[in-house]
Amino acid sequence: MSTQPGAPVFALRTVRAFCDAAVADLGAAREEIDALNIYPVPDGDTGTNMFLTFQAGRDALRAHAEEQTSAEPDVGGALQALGRGALLGARGNSGVITAQLVGAFARRVARGHADQESPNVFAEAMVEAADAAYEAVSDPVEGTILSVARAAADAARQTATSGAELSEVIAATAAAARQALQRTPEQLEVLSRAGVVDAGGRGLCVLLDAAETTVTGRRPPEAPDRLRTRSIPVPQHAGTPEHPDGHRLGDHGPAYEVMYLLDAADEAIPSLRRALAPLGDSLVVVGGDRLWNVHVHVDDVGAAIEAGIAAGTPRRIRVTHFAEQVALAAQRSEGRSGGTGRPGAGSTGVAHGADRASRPSGTPTRAVVAFAFGDGLAALFDEAGAHVVSTVEHRRPSVAELVEAIRTTGAGEVLLLPNDSDTVGVADIAARTVEESHDVRISVVPSRTQVQGLAALAVHEPGRGFDADLVAMVAASRAVRHGAVTVAARQAMTTAGPCEPGDALGVIGGDFAVVGDHIETVAVEVVDRLIGAGGELVTLVAGAEGEGLAQHCADHLAQHHPTVDVAVYEGGQPRYPLLVGVE
Repeated sequence: MSTQPGAPVFALRTVRAFCDAAVADLGAAREEIDALNIYPVPDGDTGTNMFLTFQAGRDALRAHAEEQTSAEPDVGGALQALGRGALLGARGNSGVITAQLVGAFARRVARGHADQESPNVFAEAMVEAADAAYEAVSDPVEGTILSVARAAADAARQTATSGAELSEVIAATAAAARQALQRTPEQLEVLSRAGVVDAGGRGLCVLLDAAETTVTGRRPPEAPDRLRTRSIPVPQHAGTPEHPDGHRLGDHGPAYEVMYLLDAADEAIPSLRRALAPLGDSLVVVGGDRLWNVHVHVDDVGAAIEAGIAAGTPRRIRVTHFAEQVALAAQRSEGRSGGTGRPGAGSTGVAHGADRASRPSGTPTRAVVAFAFGDGLAALFDEAGAHVVSTVEHRRPSVAELVEAIRTTGAGEVLLLPNDSDTVGVADIAARTVEESHDVRISVVPSRTQVQGLAALAVHEPGRGFDADLVAMVAASRAVRHGAVTVAARQAMTTAGPCEPGDALGVIGGDFAVVGDHIETVAVEVVDRLIGAGGELVTLVAGAEGEGLAQHCADHLAQHHPTVDVAVYEGGQPRYPLLVGVE
C-alpha cells in the first residue's frame, strides 16, 4: 500500500467519514467530558469546546469539497481546509490544543512520501501532532491531553515500525490513548482525588476511537466510568493545558511586559521558547510561516529582546512597566469626579472614552471588540461603544466569530477585550489571523474577567496614540481586584475548605476563598476582603440568579464604607449571581 509522491495516506471519502464520525461521537460525549471538570462549579466546557472546534473543521472540509470543480479529489486541499477550519473554530484552550493536534496531523498526512508505507506516514503524523500540542503550552503538565497524545504517538510509531497494517496501527494508537487516559489520575493528584480522568485526554480518545471505527468498522470498548466517587477532590493549583493559568498571577510578579512581532524560521522557535521561559512568566509564542507573536512578563527586558534577536528579527517591540500602569490607574481615579472614569452608583452604563468626533484628523479609526457573558453585560459594553461578541452558557466565542467581529468594525486599529481567561488564547489567534491577512493593527488587552474588561473600556481613549491607549487599558484591567459569588454543584475540597452541593462559594482573584451556607453572608465577606486592601470604586454586577444580592452588598458598603463609590449593574451572567471589581 505505497503512496505516490505527495499523495496522502487516506482517500477523501475516508477523511470525510472520519470527520462525520468524530463530530457525532464528540457530540454524544461532550456532556460527559464537560462533567469531568465541573467541580465544584459546573463551568467545565472542555467537551463542548472540542466538539465545536472539530465541527468547524469538518464544516470547512465540506465547504472545500463543494467548491471543487475538478473530477480528481483534492485530498491535500481538503486536509488543509480541515486544519484551518479547526483553528478558526477553536474555542477555549482545549479547543486551541485540539486545533493544534488536528492541524499538525493533517499537514503531515497531506504531504505523504514516495517511499513510505501509509502506516509510517500515519505514525509520523501522530508524532508531529503530539509535538505541536506540547509546543503550544509554555509549561506542559503531565496527566493531561498532552500525556495521552504522546502515548498515542509512541504506540503508533512502535506499531508501524513492526510492519503492521494501517488498521492495526490505528487500533493500537487508540488503545494506547485509552490506557494513557486511565493513568492520568496517577499523574495528577487532583484527578485522583476527584475520581475522574483528564477531560481533554478523554476528548482525544473519542477522536482516535472514531478513527479506529472508520478504518476497521469495529467499535472500541466503552470507556470505564470514572465519574462516580466518594472522595473529595483537592484544589488544583498547577496549570494544565485546559487551564494554564491555574497558578493565579498575584500583585507581585515580573516588572515588565514585553511584546514583539518576530520574523523567524519555524526551526528557531523552540530555542526561543527555551530562552524566554526562565526569564519570567505568561509566555506565549504563536504564529507560523516566519511570522510570530511573542509575549512574556520579565524583569530583564534586554534579555527578552536579545532572545528575539538571536532567533530572528523583532519588530513592533512594546515594553510596558507595570508600575507605570498602576500610576496611570491612580491618575484615572483622581480624575473620576471630572467624568473621565467609570460612572458611580446609579449610573446607567459604562463611561465612554473621549468623544470619537474629537479624534484628530488623519488618525486611523480605532474600535474595541469585547466578549460579554450575559445580556446585561453585553448592553454595558455596547453602551460604552464597543463592538460586542456575546454568547450563551457553555459556548465561548470561536476564533472565526472574533475574526468576523473584528472585520465588521471596518477599523484600521482594533483593541480586543476577551474578558475571560479561557478566551485569551482564542483572542490571540484571532488577532494574528486578522493582522496577517488585513491591513489592521490589532492588540489584545489580556482581560481575564468581565469586570476587568469594564475597567479597561472605561479608560479607552481613541484620540490618543494606539500604544498609549493599549497601555492605559492594560493598566486599568490589571489594577482591578476581582471576585465573584457562585454556588457549588457537587462535593469538593476548595482552598477555603470542603463544600457540599448548594453551598455558597466566594471567589477572590480566581481562587475559592469563602465557603458558607448563606449566599448573602458569603457575598459580603468577598466584598469586605476585596475592599480591605483599599479602593475607591466597587463595581457590583448582578447575575441571572441571586436576585437582590448586588443591592444587598451595595447597602452594606453604604453603611460600612460610606466613602467608597459603588456602581451596580445588571449583568445577566450565568452561574455567578455576583461579580465584584475593586479599583
